[in-house]
Amino acid sequence: MKPQEIKQTTWMKLETAASEYRFGVIAITLLIIGCLGGITMSYGAALHTWSLIAVVIPTMTTLSLLLAVAPMKWILNAFIFTVLVDMIVLFLV
Repeated sequence: MKPQEIKQTTWMKLETAASEYRFGVIAITLLIIGCLGGITMSYGAALHTWSLIAVVIPTMTTLSLLLAVAPMKWILNAFIFTVLVDMIVLFLV
């Protein structure tokens, strides 16, 4: 019997590449998340408590995962979530 091959999705391929180039991905993620969070705050996210909380919690979670050298799957998921939340808050405020 042949062993079953697991089909890799695009997301799984991205995680594999990110694990291979971990330190470059961490540097780019740090730059994007730091700048995007600062821009979101400067354009008015700090005016409302809900928007402040919505931006700070995902941003600090992603930065903490980077600092803790967490698995790349966690970092990429947090990165995507943080970018989405920052963009939503940026366009709502």
